[in-house]
Amino acid sequence: MTAPMAVDLVIEARWVVPVDAPGVLDDHALVVDAGLIVALLPQAAVQAAYAPRARVRLPTHVLMPGLVNAHTHAAMTLMRGIADDVPLQAWLEQHIWPAEARHVSPDFVHDGSLHAAAEMLKSGITCIGDMYFYPDAAARAYEAAGLRALVGMPVLDFPTPYAADPDAYLSKGLAARDAFRQSSRLAFALAPHAPYTVGDETWRKVVMYASQLDLPIHTHVAETAGEVEAARKATGETPLARLDRLGVTGPSFIGVHAVHLDQADVELLAVQGCHVVHCPVSNMKLASGIAPVVKLVQRGVGVALGTDGAASNNRLDLFSEMRAASLLAKVATGDAAALPAQETVRMATLAGATALGFGAVTGSLTPGKQADAIAVDLAGAECHPVYDPLSHLVHVAGREQVTDVWIGGDRVVSARQLVTIDEPAVVARARAWRERLALRIHP
Repeated sequence: MTAPMAVDLVIEARWVVPVDAPGVLDDHALVVDAGLIVALLPQAAVQAAYAPRARVRLPTHVLMPGLVNAHTHAAMTLMRGIADDVPLQAWLEQHIWPAEARHVSPDFVHDGSLHAAAEMLKSGITCIGDMYFYPDAAARAYEAAGLRALVGMPVLDFPTPYAADPDAYLSKGLAARDAFRQSSRLAFALAPHAPYTVGDETWRKVVMYASQLDLPIHTHVAETAGEVEAARKATGETPLARLDRLGVTGPSFIGVHAVHLDQADVELLAVQGCHVVHCPVSNMKLASGIAPVVKLVQRGVGVALGTDGAASNNRLDLFSEMRAASLLAKVATGDAAALPAQETVRMATLAGATALGFGAVTGSLTPGKQADAIAVDLAGAECHPVYDPLSHLVHVAGREQVTDVWIGGDRVVSARQLVTIDEPAVVARARAWRERLALRIHP
C-alpha cells in the first residue's frame, strides 16, 4: 500500500468554487504544497492520499479563488471621501489634482498603498491592477503585504510632482520595473492615464516600449459621454478608435471603464482581443453611466471587475462590485437572466487574472496554479438558508464574511486578522495623513 504523500497544507471546505469549471463542489479539499495547488478532491479521497503538515477545516465556508481587483488607484485610499458627490471632471480638476500636487510623495504612496492592501486583503482580494504615481513606493508596500500586483507605470503629458514630462514618466517607471524584476508576485504595465491627457506622440512611445519590452497597456477609456464627445470633435473618431489607429489595442490592452462605446468600439475590442475592466460602483458614483457589459461578454470580450480608487468609490470591495455589476446588467438590458452568478464570479477572479496577465498562475483553483484562495463563511443568520452558494457570493455575502486568505499558500489573513500587515500602525498613519490633508482642504 502506498504511503500518503506529504504536503504542506490541506484546506477542507463545505463548498468549493473552482471557477475554471462551472458549479460548486460539496465537501472537497484543496491540497497545497510549495505554494502550488496539487489537487482538488473529495475530502475522503484527500485523507487517504495526502499527509498534510497543516490542515484547515472550514465546515461552514465557501472556498474560492482570491478575488482580482483589476483596476484601482491604491494610494488614493488616503483621499477616501475627500470630495464626494462631485462630477468626474470637477472632481479631478478642482479637488483631486490640487490635493495630489500638494501631498503626493513616495511616503504618501507607500502609506496609502499599504493601507489599501490591508483593506483589500481583509476583503478577499489577492491580486490587483494598480495605477498611480511612484510605482516603486507602491511595489514596496505590496511586497511587504504579500499581495500579487500588476503595477502601473503612469504616463501623462503634463508635469506633476512625480515627473516633468512624458519621457521622465517613462524613465522613472521603467527604473521601478527594473528594481523589482526579481519579484515573484509583481509585474509592471505601462499606464498612460487616458486618451484626453496623453497626446499622439506619447502614445506612440508607449506602444514602442510595450512592443519592445512585452508590456501590457493599462488605461482609462470612454469613461464619460463628455470625453467621447470632445474626442469626436477633435479627431472625428471615438477615443478607442483613435487608440486603435495609433496601434495601442491588442491582447495586452486593458481598457478601464469603457462606459460609452458604440457598436464599432465593441467590435474593435472583440476583434483585437482586448480586455475591459468594469468599475460599476465608481461609474455610478460619478454618474458616468452604465457600461455595455452584456454586449461585450456576448461578443467574447474579456470583462474583469475593478473598484477604481477609494476616492471615487469609496470601498475597495469586490463583493460590492459583483452585486452592482449583476444588478446593473439586468436593469440595463431588461433581462433578469443577464450576468448570472457564475459569470459574475468569473469576472471577479479568472477574467481579472487573465486581463492582468496572471491567468496562468491565479484566478482559479486549478492544480499547478499558485494557491491563492479565500474562505467565505456562510454560517450566520444573514446568510441562511443556503440553496446556491454561487448566488450567495454575488447577492448575499460581503467582505465581512471573509475569514481567511492565502496567497501562494501563505496565510495572509487568519480568522479575520491580518498576518503580514500591522493594522493599527496603518490606521495611525492614515490618521496622520488625514490631518495634513484636512488642514489644506478646510483652512
